[in-house]
Amino acid sequence: MTIYRLEVKEEVQKDLSKLSSTQRMLVYKQFKKLQSAPELGDFLGHKAGYDLSGLRKLYVDRKKIRIVYRIIEMQIVVEVIVVGKREDMAVYAKAAERL
Repeated sequence: MTIYRLEVKEEVQKDLSKLSSTQRMLVYKQFKKLQSAPELGDFLGHKAGYDLSGLRKLYVDRKKIRIVYRIIEMQIVVEVIVVGKREDMAVYAKAAERL
């Protein structure tokens, strides 16, 4: 079994600070899962007018929170782009900005 290195963009720390401690704990559990099974998330494609091809999303806290990430196979890396609530598709707008 291949273990992927998890790379978290600097901005994601700010995203995490906006969540409750319980939600952060749930996000960290999903991060752990991503290291061993990065294909768990669904492909994004085009969302809310943003081209997010190549990115995936994984739900947290009964679909209240999204983790948007990409798999970089050549380096065996999972890069987390954004963590946040889906409200008004803001999480996808942030993902597009951070690419």
